This record gives sequence, structure tokens and C-alpha cells, in this order.
Amino acid sequence: MLHHSLTPHAMLASFWGHRQLIFSLVRREVVGRYRGSVLGLLWSFFNPVFMLAVYTFVFSVVFKARWSVANESRSEFALVLFIGLIFFSLFAECLNRAPGLILGNVNYVKKVVFPLEILPWVVFGSALFHTLVSLIVWLLFSLLVIGLPPVKILLLPLVFFPLVLLIMGFSWLLASLGVFLRDISQIIVILTTMLMFLTPIFYPVTAIPEDYRWYIYVNPLTLIVEQARALLYFHQPLNWQGLGLLTLIGLVIAWGGFACFQKTRKGFADVL
Repeated sequence: MLHHSLTPHAMLASFWGHRQLIFSLVRREVVGRYRGSVLGLLWSFFNPVFMLAVYTFVFSVVFKARWSVANESRSEFALVLFIGLIFFSLFAECLNRAPGLILGNVNYVKKVVFPLEILPWVVFGSALFHTLVSLIVWLLFSLLVIGLPPVKILLLPLVFFPLVLLIMGFSWLLASLGVFLRDISQIIVILTTMLMFLTPIFYPVTAIPEDYRWYIYVNPLTLIVEQARALLYFHQPLNWQGLGLLTLIGLVIAWGGFACFQKTRKGFADVL
């Protein structure tokens, strides 16, 4: 029987050693998603544009939502709103798909020797592609509304990094649990829907009464969304202490999820 290492080194070595396979599977998934459609990959551009238009109309026109920004226009509100949606959508897509990863790839479990631990990386890579397209849409819209973004936008990967760790840790954990507990996929869809409204995407944190704000800050996505907005729109300095702490937490969660996946993968074939 193959021995599957649980160490952090094995987690990194698996990604680096199979990077070409991961890239090939990501490319196949992205292209396959739009195969047969008339517009093809152009849908990856139009989807975030349509989403931005709908959410902006509902929350800035119907509900009159605003951030505390002087002379804020609806276009500027859309920019602030879209930043939160971009980061949350990446997180939600990966977690919603994670419980079905092994169940949807039974052939990899039973018929061939395959590095199952890379499947969450494939989903993340596919979601990241659409996230990058959404960021391009945001940058183009920002260029038209407020001009060139600040040079500090180059620090954006530092905001992404703890999010990647959280996504991968939870994805490995949920992929493992999804094999043994089929209801987990339904539970995660409900939880991510709740999380969308418990993350300051459609409203500023200052809109929450002070006595309840700590509930919002327990959510790690709050810091990530706020730091992304600080960097891309408000031109504020990053919270280095907060990002550093979240990175450490992300490392623990990533390794814990990977270790759980490696520990339980021996039973996948028996259950499936």
C-alpha cells in the first residue's frame, strides 16, 4: 500500500512536482466549461460584467446602499462592491465544489495511480482564472471612472496569499468529508450563502453596530475584503499585522486539511 505523507513538505512537494499536470487539468476544465457555446471563453468576461450590473442596481439604486465616501457615485459604489464579490466568489466556488471532488472523479480513485491531492488545486486554478478575468474587468472599469490604479496594486498577491491557504485547507478537508458524509455538499452551499451576507461585501463594517462588529471580524474574509479595498480603491496602507496573523492561521488550516485528506484517502476506494 502506498504511503501518503502528512508533512507540510509533502503538501508543497505535491503541488510543485505535479504543477504541469495541474496546469493541463486546469486548462482542460476552463476550455471544457465553454466548449460548444457560441461566445466560448468570452463568457468568462461577460459573466462578471452582468453580475456587477445587477448587484450594483439592486444595492445602490433599490436599497440605496452607500460607503462613507464623499461624492460617491454609483460607478464608484460598483467598484467597491465588485472587489468584495471577486474575492468572495473565489472562496465560495472552491468550497462549494470541494465536497464532490472525489465523488466526481471515481475513475482516478479506482483505476489509476493518481495524485488525488491535486484535485483541489485544479478547482482553485479554474476559479482563479475567472477571478483574474474579473480583476481585469474591475481595472478597466476603474480606469474609466477614477483613472489609473495606484502602484501599490502590485502588493495584491500579499492579500491573495492567506486566502489561497484558507481555500486549500478547507478544500482538502471538505473533499475528504464529502466521500464519507454525502450531506456535506448541501450544508456547505447553505453556509457559503450565509457567509456572503456575513462578509462586508454589500455594506461597510461601520454599518454594523459596534457591539456586533466582532462577529464580522471573526470571519477571515472580512480582513481580506477590507484589505483588498484598502489597496485597490481607498489607497490606504495594508494591515500587515492582521495579514501576518491570518497567514499563520491559513498555514495551519492548509496543513491540517491536507493531513486530514492524506489520512483518510486510503478509505476512499472502499466507500466508493
